Amino acid sequence: MERYDVVVVGVGGMGSAALYHLARRGKRVLGIERFDLLHEQGSSHGLTRIIRLAYFEHPNYVPLLHRAYELWRELQAEAGERLLHVTGIVEGGERILDGVLRSCADHGLEHEVLTGAEVARRFPAYALPVDMDVAFQPDGGFVTPERCIVAHIEGALAHGATLRARERVLEWTETGNGVRMRTDRGEIEAERLVVSAGAWSQDVARLPDGMVRGVRQSLAWLQPTSPALFQPDRMPVFNLALGGEHFYGFPAHGIPGFKLGRYDHFGSGGDPDSIDREPTIEDEAPLRAFAERYFPEGAGPTVALKTCLFEPSPDEHFLIDRHPDATAVVVAAGFAGHGVKFCSVVGEILADLTLEGQTRHDIGLFRLDRF
Repeated sequence: MERYDVVVVGVGGMGSAALYHLARRGKRVLGIERFDLLHEQGSSHGLTRIIRLAYFEHPNYVPLLHRAYELWRELQAEAGERLLHVTGIVEGGERILDGVLRSCADHGLEHEVLTGAEVARRFPAYALPVDMDVAFQPDGGFVTPERCIVAHIEGALAHGATLRARERVLEWTETGNGVRMRTDRGEIEAERLVVSAGAWSQDVARLPDGMVRGVRQSLAWLQPTSPALFQPDRMPVFNLALGGEHFYGFPAHGIPGFKLGRYDHFGSGGDPDSIDREPTIEDEAPLRAFAERYFPEGAGPTVALKTCLFEPSPDEHFLIDRHPDATAVVVAAGFAGHGVKFCSVVGEILADLTLEGQTRHDIGLFRLDRF
């Protein structure tokens, strides 16, 4: 039977980072991915994903983000490829602005409060309500998720890791000297197991009922009628709550289209294998309506329309902890679509928890026993 120091199940954003940090520490580590590498079944795809330092969800995320920025810069230097793009970020509306300002105040983050009219003068792609207050935070931007996964994987392989795709873990059992797994290709033993299975974590990680669910989301790329306004050097990313809905978006990068998504908290969800992944005109309609109203020169023909799965926990904060019923198992789940920016530091945390049972990072907000 094959035996490893650590097996990582799920090699998307979080799993690839865990594989990298474990391999760098000299461990014999195997990554198992159910789908293809760089698949679009979960949420570690989409060409661009927002990174933002002033975190409206909770100020406790900010120290992790400082470390994430450091690690992204280290990784891109090692990979010889730009992975982190700083454009600035515009955030506002409903609970978002208050949360951003709280994080800025608690952590002394550079920011400005601007009106919609001021945003339009500075960044002409925007056409927000003229008297709307928003925060502009210069450290915001985006990471390129597929390239980040490749960089972590290539770094892990260079340090001796093994990667296998198209292999599904069917069950695992804690034994007297580690964990035994049965996959659809055979059996494997390891001293430790890391489960980072995204929307499938509820079953794969054997979490208590209701800890994670898959929720279908939609996103679109629209061809701008004024492409120069939507380049990364002229358009910050945005995260906005308007009209009772939550939208986010990006300048054109990697594809000739202005990308935007709608955070649908109540979208169709449940078993990730039964959720329809095919995007529809109904998915496109609210995205186009938002673009036509607030980014009118970005609302040209549709370039691409896709779906992805978010995996929220009940309170939409992360789940990062040792397994409550298996001392040799560490779980990373519940990233709810806003986790990709943290992959670099979450990989470090997972390596800490796996090898040392603890981490220097404050992850009290993410412990499983909070429920």
